[in-house]
Amino acid sequence: MIAEVAVDAPLSKEREVFDYLIPESLGDRLVRGSRVIVPFGRRKVEGYVLRIKGESPYSPLKEIEALLGEEPPLSEEMIELAQWVAKRYFSPLYASLQAMVPSPLRAKYERWIRWNREYDEMPLIVLPEEEEILTYIREKGSLSYKSLLKKFPRADSLLPLFLERKTILEETRIRDGARGKREKLVERKVNPDVLKEALDTLPGTATKQRRILTLFLEEERFPLKEILSRAEALPENLNPLVSKGLLRITEHEVLRDPTKTVFPPDLPKALTPEQGEVYRKILAAYEKEKEPKPFLLHGITGSGKTEVYLQVIQKMRERGKDAIVLVPEISLTPLMVERFKRRFGEEVALLHSALSDGERYDEWRRIMRGDAHVVVGARSAIFAPVQDLGVIIIDEEHETTYKQEENPRYHAKEVAMERARRHKSLLILGSATPSMESYAHAKAGRITLLHLDKRVGQGVLPTVHVVDLRQEMREGHRSMFSRLLLQKMKERLERKEQMILLLNRRGYSTFVLCRSCGHTMECPHCDITLTYHQTSHSLRCHYCGHEEKMVEECPQCHSRSIRQLGVGTEKIEEELKAHFSGIRVIRMDQDTTSRKGAHERLLSSFGREEADVLLGTQMIAKGLDFPKVTLVGLILADIGLHQADFRAAERTFQLITQVAGRAGRHQLPGEVVVQSYSPEHYSIQLGAAQDYRKFFDHEIRIRKKGGYPPFYRLTLIHFEHEEIPVLVKAIQRFAEELRTYLSGDTVVLGPAPSQITRIKDRYRYHCMVKYKNEPKLMDHLKRALENLDAIIEKNGIQVHIDMDPQVYF
Repeated sequence: MIAEVAVDAPLSKEREVFDYLIPESLGDRLVRGSRVIVPFGRRKVEGYVLRIKGESPYSPLKEIEALLGEEPPLSEEMIELAQWVAKRYFSPLYASLQAMVPSPLRAKYERWIRWNREYDEMPLIVLPEEEEILTYIREKGSLSYKSLLKKFPRADSLLPLFLERKTILEETRIRDGARGKREKLVERKVNPDVLKEALDTLPGTATKQRRILTLFLEEERFPLKEILSRAEALPENLNPLVSKGLLRITEHEVLRDPTKTVFPPDLPKALTPEQGEVYRKILAAYEKEKEPKPFLLHGITGSGKTEVYLQVIQKMRERGKDAIVLVPEISLTPLMVERFKRRFGEEVALLHSALSDGERYDEWRRIMRGDAHVVVGARSAIFAPVQDLGVIIIDEEHETTYKQEENPRYHAKEVAMERARRHKSLLILGSATPSMESYAHAKAGRITLLHLDKRVGQGVLPTVHVVDLRQEMREGHRSMFSRLLLQKMKERLERKEQMILLLNRRGYSTFVLCRSCGHTMECPHCDITLTYHQTSHSLRCHYCGHEEKMVEECPQCHSRSIRQLGVGTEKIEEELKAHFSGIRVIRMDQDTTSRKGAHERLLSSFGREEADVLLGTQMIAKGLDFPKVTLVGLILADIGLHQADFRAAERTFQLITQVAGRAGRHQLPGEVVVQSYSPEHYSIQLGAAQDYRKFFDHEIRIRKKGGYPPFYRLTLIHFEHEEIPVLVKAIQRFAEELRTYLSGDTVVLGPAPSQITRIKDRYRYHCMVKYKNEPKLMDHLKRALENLDAIIEKNGIQVHIDMDPQVYF
């Protein structure tokens, strides 16, 4: 028999799947979706079995070398979904298949060095620094490249020479990344009466053995660590009891729990008339329609969208159907997980990037086995291998984080629509500020539009004040906090209420400038200024991670007039403490939340009222619900408003509306202070008024006039190379070629430099295809690239194609 295998290797455009013979030893164990190791050229690589057949047009065929794991990680549905993703997003098939499984299920490649046995008896006639390394390799026989460099760092420059001489050989070894956690158990092997007799025969000095046996009179088994701890014993005290056949030591698998918390159950809440109407419409569509249309639930902040989600899922679970719930930020996941765990208990599984590899692997297996039926997670959770999908919910559907920026460049909303179509399941998109595209589709009838216009309970929308920072400056007030915001913060501290302050920029200051010559400190590898971080007194690049010490003098003119300009969350925190003695601040940004569990710890601490202020970046703008928060301050609403991005106004409106929605969600009334240098801008005015429909009507006219989505679609073609002349020549030829294939209404914009022209020493140019209807666009893109294959491959140019991009490169 023969297997078609998608392999982990750079492939030609024409062929991504290769045929391999199935050895007799694998026989019935190999099925569609299995992970395998196959020879590919001189290497061994991982692959996925896509099909098993009887014949192949190719010969001779190599054999599959090994099977990775007995259970195939890919079902029929997930293979077909991966093939759809690869085609839709111009992605390599193997990359799309990898997206379907958690990272621990991906093989780990290790480079190994092996001594060439032909040189065993030959004397080493080499330089002294070479002899020491070669002698070590010969003694070891084989070792990993990593361990060799650890002992001899200089070996890195010598290995190519050794390989050329063939004194050493190189090979790639593949290790299965999937690892289950196993725990040792100690079990009682005989009945309690026999244990009592054994206790009577133990010598008086065997006190620890006596304590062990006494514990087993009441319990049949204990984890090894627990029994040793409770008996205050050592493993050697246990061994005699095992040898006598009284106890036995076994191993069993333990699934790691990411939450490590048992939440008290929560009963469904009575729905308001408005919530009840939405709930009934969603279920009626499921009952009556063979393929229910997606729903867009436009609900103002605090209107109870989550309770509707919970009750729809409850109804699906009663029918034996599974659910996937997506949230845009990892910071929101703990809050959402708690609400879902209270309602559905152990049926809930969690999938997001902040989990450890082991936790992600175990949660994925719980879903795969059918032990978990409600999946909560970030973008990649859309690929959760649920058994019988009944509903997909995408909360805060407008967020750009649902778009993947690396291969495969999928959008979770679009994948959700495809999965819902295949399963004939419900799809609910929820937001207080829907994306322009989603709302336009809803108004056109392609999506069913539902509204929640009232806050649940006694909550009312907060009062919003817009402060003109230009006027503050003219009147001599130069603090980053306006006089109104300072007054409102003082009132909250006196009343012992809480506040949220948002600045969408981390670090202490935006950039470092020499006031003598105007020189700014820039990253040596990227065309971007370095950000000053006070806690480490360092300058960091937020794109490539480059870090260097803060300078005391200008490297250009050697002046000491170096200043940190701009403002970041660190500086806001410092200023808060300068204005208000004893104020308690929790800062949430990428720097303070990088450690595992940090989001949950910080938010839990704020929920316990251990801080007066929650200060952070965009991650705190949505989803948070704290009863004592009565004031929200948006430090600078203009950040991002004047970028060269047609979505800038939409994102500014969304940010203001979402962060304002954190205030006054319960009995206490809320206030919001929005600080801006452009207070008259319609996105700020309408965001302050919380008027989405008026904003949509205004923005949609601008989009139509400018020829932007939802009236046109976009495809971004992105080229990267170390040398600008090579890069420009290639992308210009590509754009010229592509224009000859496209229809008259379609426009190719560019080529042009990307917003950040250089990252990690690679230059970046792109061109944009703007089109209404171009059914053969994928074919045209492939054809134009194929005609440039020689130039692209010869020069090592990287090309990325992004269908419907959310952010510019």
